[in-house]
Amino acid sequence: MGMTMTQKILAQAAGLDKVEAGQLIMADLDMVLANDITGPVAIQELARFDKKGVFDKDKIALVPDHFSPNKDIQSAHNCKYLREFAHANDIRHFYEVGQMGIEHALLPEKGIVTAGDVVIGADSHTCTYGALGAFSTGVGSTDAAAGIAFGKAWFKVPSAIKIVLTGKPAKWISGKDIILHIIGTIGVDGALYRSMEFTGDGISYLSMDDRFTIANMAIEAGGKNGIFPVDGKTLEYIDSHMSEKARKEYENTGAAPYKVFEADEDAVYDQVITVDLSRLRPTVAFPHLPSNTHTIDEVGDIKIDQVVIGSCTNGRLEDMRIAAQIMKGRKVAPGLRVIVIPATQQIYLDSLEAGYIKTFIDAGAIVSTPTCGPCLGGYMGILAENERCVSTTNRNFVGRMGHVSSEIYLASPAVAAASALTGKISAPQD
Repeated sequence: MGMTMTQKILAQAAGLDKVEAGQLIMADLDMVLANDITGPVAIQELARFDKKGVFDKDKIALVPDHFSPNKDIQSAHNCKYLREFAHANDIRHFYEVGQMGIEHALLPEKGIVTAGDVVIGADSHTCTYGALGAFSTGVGSTDAAAGIAFGKAWFKVPSAIKIVLTGKPAKWISGKDIILHIIGTIGVDGALYRSMEFTGDGISYLSMDDRFTIANMAIEAGGKNGIFPVDGKTLEYIDSHMSEKARKEYENTGAAPYKVFEADEDAVYDQVITVDLSRLRPTVAFPHLPSNTHTIDEVGDIKIDQVVIGSCTNGRLEDMRIAAQIMKGRKVAPGLRVIVIPATQQIYLDSLEAGYIKTFIDAGAIVSTPTCGPCLGGYMGILAENERCVSTTNRNFVGRMGHVSSEIYLASPAVAAASALTGKISAPQD
């Protein structure tokens, strides 16, 4: 009986020839991540361990992005606490204002995570890095603390769902539509503690930004992780984002700074799901679950108060490009608030140079510095009583972005931008 892609990565990290679903293993970690909410808790937990310092100053990333730039005294304290710990331990990957970005967009951009890595993060959307062929998953702050101290973590090896993507998606169909369709099909617990392993000829039509979006939301189906095969697009991305240190090591030793794993032909899957991308329509998740999905043709007349385009799910350059393409030369609907958040400083700069920022501002939107902000009801877009928002974020639970009576409709950047122009949930027009 063969192994899945995830199982092969975990076996290698545990120093084992083979692992099986349900097996408990101790695996070496390539990266441990925490942010300004979870990081301070993890650092406090470190005091419980009889160990000083960190396991590897180059394999820890601390990114204050949720309430940063500081929105109040408590967030300022959290960021200061994280900053002092990073400086005291000479942690190389500490990024805040001026260098910061939303963590799950920033780490791939910096070349900090790569194919074959085992990554844990004290944030549920750490599963994003599966787009690069890595095993990455979210953990609690205590597990993150253990990872920071010892560079190891316990895992129960997950079983897997094989998701076969076929066909070519139509214009305006993006990774967001694909993952919302899948979550709507299997439910928010349909992949509970299982690996969602994507395959099929349809993957060739997906950009890396599409894949990041899909892997990012694996957790919204309950998945332990989401993971894509490593192909030419993956390797091109890895090469173009390789850190200077990794590139020098590669040039000096000839050893690639990544490892490519493939599922065995006889790998065992709990379930096989086939998705014909050519048949998908723009998809919207209605309140209050990501699985409450409807195609754009089923939406009806739903007026909105706010649009948010950004987050670790859809704040990348391609998302900015698509939104700008739809909004260029047009105006935001009267009375509507539109907030655009490039996910990193580099994406912000690239968007500026491409003219996207001017397009957004000319249309009547505002553009924010990189932050998670409104996604978790932090700031920069809190919803008032009974307000409705179309958002490119990943969760639409009760009170997620503000008042408990507010409503969040999850959608792609294309649908969000089109809705910004009409003041109601709308399909993008050719």
